[in-house]
Amino acid sequence: MRRAGVVRLREIDTPELSRIAGELPGGNGGLSGGGVEKLLRAAVVEIGGGSLQTAAEYTLGLAQGTRDWPPADRRRRAAQVYGVSVERFRKHHEVMVLGQVAEQVVGLAARVPADIGGAAVARLPAAHREIPLYLHGRAVTVTVHVHSVDLLRDVDVVVSPSNTYFALPAAYKSSVSATLRRAGASKDPTGGVVEDHVHDELRGWAARHGAPGRAAMPGTVVATSSGALAEQGVRRIYHVAVAVPRPETNDYDVQPVDVTRGVARAFALLAEESRAGDRPLTSICLPLLGAGRGGLPPLESFGALWTAVEAELARGADWDVHFVVRRHARADLIERLLTQRDGRTNP
Repeated sequence: MRRAGVVRLREIDTPELSRIAGELPGGNGGLSGGGVEKLLRAAVVEIGGGSLQTAAEYTLGLAQGTRDWPPADRRRRAAQVYGVSVERFRKHHEVMVLGQVAEQVVGLAARVPADIGGAAVARLPAAHREIPLYLHGRAVTVTVHVHSVDLLRDVDVVVSPSNTYFALPAAYKSSVSATLRRAGASKDPTGGVVEDHVHDELRGWAARHGAPGRAAMPGTVVATSSGALAEQGVRRIYHVAVAVPRPETNDYDVQPVDVTRGVARAFALLAEESRAGDRPLTSICLPLLGAGRGGLPPLESFGALWTAVEAELARGADWDVHFVVRRHARADLIERLLTQRDGRTNP
């Protein structure tokens, strides 16, 4: 699709895209390229704006006036969106951009009604799951969000994984920390960054503590404001150092014990800031720390997280605990593990 562009879309075979397009309302069976084009446009819109959406529009020839552009010209223009060379865009950014488009297509496919017994039944899984538990003699509820972290609303604190240098990834990347950096930045009407709040505050912390260019201990927690996310009710971001860079590589090592230690310190900081502020902090949201480039299996990451969470709840803390994941399979895993650990005796 990237090579053909929308003008030549009808000349190429896209069976899966055609199937999804045909099931969408107004898809006309998906037999024409027009249905697939509408699907791709909808998927790109679902990205939610910013450089990522703009680059996707140029990459696929969906931007105004680019339908008949050769693929090389579209790639060159998309590279300019990120200010990188064409070759670097091809190797790195383009893969990320197309991956995000594909993810949105899958998301749209999940919303397609399924005809079961003649009745249209929505197949869209719940984006929020409330899981009631009984822990150490009391009832608690844990909420699992299944969407991008920047869609969170009215959660006081969001935990963000960091490397031990507290060096944030580029804002165009798809990791939790990059997404929070991008969402927390103030932008002008064209989407350009005016103030990179989260990045600048982390750099300020490093300067105040004499740590620029020097690694902190794994498990260290640094608090920043949420920047523009405050408009969504997110008040603080806690950056937890769990990823230890391997020298002279692009890889990281994450130890479960550091995840547990970092989450425990995040709760301690939550209690401290809650007491000190005019308005108490009551809720905290955790992603699966270390389960991305850190290489921890989701099961191991959640186990390390839950060790600290359960210890906090066991002592009677009244925090409103949330988890956030991008995939329903991971939400299923969390729900299954929590249900298995529920301390109630079944009748």
